[in-house]
Amino acid sequence: MHLATYLGLLHTSLTTLADAFREVARGHGEEPDVRLTCETLAARTDGQAGALAPVVRRYGEHREAEPERLHAAGLESTRSGPVGLLRDLQDLYTLASLADITWTVVGQAAQGLRDRELIDVVTSCEQDTSRQLAWLRTRVKQAAPQALIAAR
Repeated sequence: MHLATYLGLLHTSLTTLADAFREVARGHGEEPDVRLTCETLAARTDGQAGALAPVVRRYGEHREAEPERLHAAGLESTRSGPVGLLRDLQDLYTLASLADITWTVVGQAAQGLRDRELIDVVTSCEQDTSRQLAWLRTRVKQAAPQALIAAR
């Protein structure tokens, strides 16, 4: 069974995403909505990883078996200025998208296994990730005109 590989990928994706949210909060503290929302989203992503923990204990996780091309690199630092904010938000969106589709894959396995606990975790966390993606999409739309047209 390869579920353990995807649980490892999901766990890694969630911890990477949470760390990236914290990094963007620190790096763009001059944007109060970005700082506060990213701190909140980091905590919620940590909660998703916590909710996944009992499932990981049951099925295991194989991080070393992750296909390298599916690995998401985190943000080591943030960029500056309006274009930097836009790029950092795009990076967050990419990381959140990886977590989102991985929740979908794990959810399909949960359905196949008829694992009610895992189905419940996936359902809750997928909704949370969808809200993260919605906020990121909205914030990118807000930042783009200023970064690409108004800023010089």
